[in-house]
Amino acid sequence: DVCQTPTFDRIAGNGILFHHAYVSSPSCTPSRNAILTGQDFWRLGGGANLWSILDTTHQTFPNLLEKAGYFTGHWRKSWGPGDLSNWKQHPAGKRFANPAEFLRQWKNSASDNPFCFWFGASDPHRGYKLNSGRKSGMDLARIKLFDHYPDSPEIRGDVADYYFEVQRFDRELGKFLDQLAELELLDNTIVVVTGDHGMPFPRCKSNLYDSGARVPLAIQWPRVIQKGRVVEDFISTTDLAPTFLQAAGLDPVSAMTGRSLLPIFRNRGSGRIEPAQRDHII
Repeated sequence: DVCQTPTFDRIAGNGILFHHAYVSSPSCTPSRNAILTGQDFWRLGGGANLWSILDTTHQTFPNLLEKAGYFTGHWRKSWGPGDLSNWKQHPAGKRFANPAEFLRQWKNSASDNPFCFWFGASDPHRGYKLNSGRKSGMDLARIKLFDHYPDSPEIRGDVADYYFEVQRFDRELGKFLDQLAELELLDNTIVVVTGDHGMPFPRCKSNLYDSGARVPLAIQWPRVIQKGRVVEDFISTTDLAPTFLQAAGLDPVSAMTGRSLLPIFRNRGSGRIEPAQRDHII
C-alpha cells in the first residue's frame, strides 16, 4: 500500500483483475514485439532480440485494425528500441505528440471510426531521481521487499524511487481516462493496463522468475465485462492481439499463438476470485 495506483485500481474495479498474467519475454523489445504480433517472442526472428529489426512479414494488431477502418496511434514507448527503417507504417500506428492530440485528430477523421491507442510509458525505467520516493512522503519502513533482497535503507529507497515513477504513470493514465469519459467513450472502449516485464532490479527484468515475467493486468470494457471480477486463469500478453481483433469482428491471424480472452470477458463472474480454467502458459 506504499505505492498508490488509483487509476489501475479503478480499472480493475470496473472490470477484471488478473492474478496470473505473464509476458512472453522479460525484456522490453521482444516483449512488445510479442504483444503487437500476438506471437511467442522466439517465433519472431530478429524481433526476439533487444534493439531488433522486426520483419515486416509479421503483422501487428494496430496495423490490422487500421486496415479494417480503425484510427490508430501510439504515444511514447510502444515498439522498440530497435531499427524500423524497413517498415512503412509504425507497428503500433502513427506516433502522436500526446494523447490529447490523438483524440483531436481522431475526432477530425472520418466520422464514427473506432480507435486503437497505445498509451506508452518510460517512467519506471532507470535512472531515477535519488530519494524522490521518500521526499514524496512514502514510508520506506512499510515497503515489502522481495525475500531475495537484503533489507537496507539503500534498497528500500531505490524501490521507493521506482514506485514514484509508477505513480506518475498512473496519474497520467487517469487524466487520459478522464478525457475519454468526457467524450462518453469509456462504456464501449476496451482499456488494458499491463507491463512488458518486471521492475528493473536484480532477479527481475530480463530474468525468468515471477519477478521478471509476471506483470499486473487489469481490463475493463463496461459494455461486456461484469465489473469487480478477479480471475485466476494464466494469461499471456500474447493473448491481447487476438482479443482485440476478435472484439473488432476480425479473425485472428493464423500465426498468432495467443488465445482470445473474449470467452473470459463474457463470463458472468461472481465478483469473487474465479478459479483458473487455464492453469499454465507456455
